[in-house]
Amino acid sequence: MAGKRRRLLEKLLERRSRGRLHFTLIDPDKTGPVEAGEIAARAAEAGSDAILVGGSIGVTFEETDGVVKAAKRSGLPVILFPGGHTNASRHADAVLFLTVMNSDNPYYIVQAQILGAPLALKLGLEAIPTSYIIVGYGGAAGFVARARPIPYEKPELAALHALAGAMMGGRIIYLEAGSGAPKPVPPEAVAASRKLVDAAGYGGEVLLTVGGGVRTPEAARMLAEAGADVLVTGTLAEESPGKLAEVVEAFKSA
Repeated sequence: MAGKRRRLLEKLLERRSRGRLHFTLIDPDKTGPVEAGEIAARAAEAGSDAILVGGSIGVTFEETDGVVKAAKRSGLPVILFPGGHTNASRHADAVLFLTVMNSDNPYYIVQAQILGAPLALKLGLEAIPTSYIIVGYGGAAGFVARARPIPYEKPELAALHALAGAMMGGRIIYLEAGSGAPKPVPPEAVAASRKLVDAAGYGGEVLLTVGGGVRTPEAARMLAEAGADVLVTGTLAEESPGKLAEVVEAFKSA
C-alpha cells in the first residue's frame, strides 16, 4: 500500500533524472472550472509536467473539486497545493503534504498536518512530504501562515531551511516567493540550497522546487542554472499564456 501511495512521486523523480520539470498552478478562488480546463490544456501543450491546484484564501471543497476535474482532462497529473483543509478533492492524484518551515504558528508546522492526514487517507490521496520555505515577498501564503520570510539577500538562510527540510523527510523542497511576487527567489538562494542538499546526500531523493514571481525566460533560465529541479508558475498562465511555453522551454533547456 505504501508503494502505491508513492507512485506519482517516484514517477516525478524518475522524470527528473531525464530533465527538469515544470508545474502550472491554478487557484480555484480566481479560476472557475471552464477556465481551469483551458489553462491546463495550454499548460500541457506548453510542456508542463503537472498541474497544482490550490489557494491560500477562501477556497471551498466544491471549487477545488470542479477545478481538479476540469484540469484532469488535460491528461496531466493533478496535485493539490493546499492552503487549508477545504483544498481537497478525491479526484486529485496527490497532495503536497506541507510543512511551512519558517512559520511562527505551530498550526502550520504540525497541527494542520495531523488534521489533514486522515482526510488524505480517506480520499485516497498520495501524500508527498513537502518542506515549504517562504522567501522575500511571501504574498498571501506568507501572511496567512504567519511566516518570517527569508530576506532575498540572505541565501544562506534559505539553504539551511532547505537542508533541514530534506533531513526532516521532505521529498519536495519548495522555495516560494509568493503569488505575484515582484521578483522571484534569488538564484543565489537556489544555488546555496542545491549545494547543501547535495552535500548531505539528498540530491537524487528530493525535488528542489521554486515558485513565485517568474515572468520571463531569462529568470527561468537563471533558476535552472542555479540548480532548481522544478519551476512552478501560476500568474503567468492566467495573465500571459503566450509566454508560458517560452518560460517552460527556457527552464528545461538551460
